[in-house]
Amino acid sequence: MNSARRITLAVAGLALLGSGGTSAAAPSGPLTITSPAFANGAPIPAQYTCKGADLAPPLAWSAPAGAALVVDDPDAPGGVYVHWIVTGIAPGSGSTGDGQTPGGGSAVPNSAGQAGYKGPCPPAGTGVHHYRFTLYQLPAGYQLPGGQADGQAAQTIAGAANAQAQLVGTFGA
Repeated sequence: MNSARRITLAVAGLALLGSGGTSAAAPSGPLTITSPAFANGAPIPAQYTCKGADLAPPLAWSAPAGAALVVDDPDAPGGVYVHWIVTGIAPGSGSTGDGQTPGGGSAVPNSAGQAGYKGPCPPAGTGVHHYRFTLYQLPAGYQLPGGQADGQAAQTIAGAANAQAQLVGTFGA
């Protein structure tokens, strides 16, 4: 056997040993988020706002690795208002129905101090607001440092993310 062939076989063997003897690939594919309730850039139906049932809208996503969801309003008077933060979303594809939290995820307190969804509710006279549903791809094993809520947690998640996908809905008073 020639030297080049022996080196190639040795490198392949080391790669197999380093992978634990399996050939399974890491999850891959695009990071996506959508909703069957509204299209990107379209109005959010009233039932998902303070004018309706104030339920989280149904969502569908694909996240090759663990992810977190942040829903915020950059048009809020006084600065960005965080409506919902969900961490620990499992890798893969998933979906929710009305009012559900993504499976495996846990809610972090939002700007209202609630660990759950707080629907769009812009103050009268402030026009149409844009609500960003941002899915952040996080490194394997990522844990949000304890004691963080709303804006601080959202910034920490965004800073740790290695990719993001976004769905934007609008709502006005």
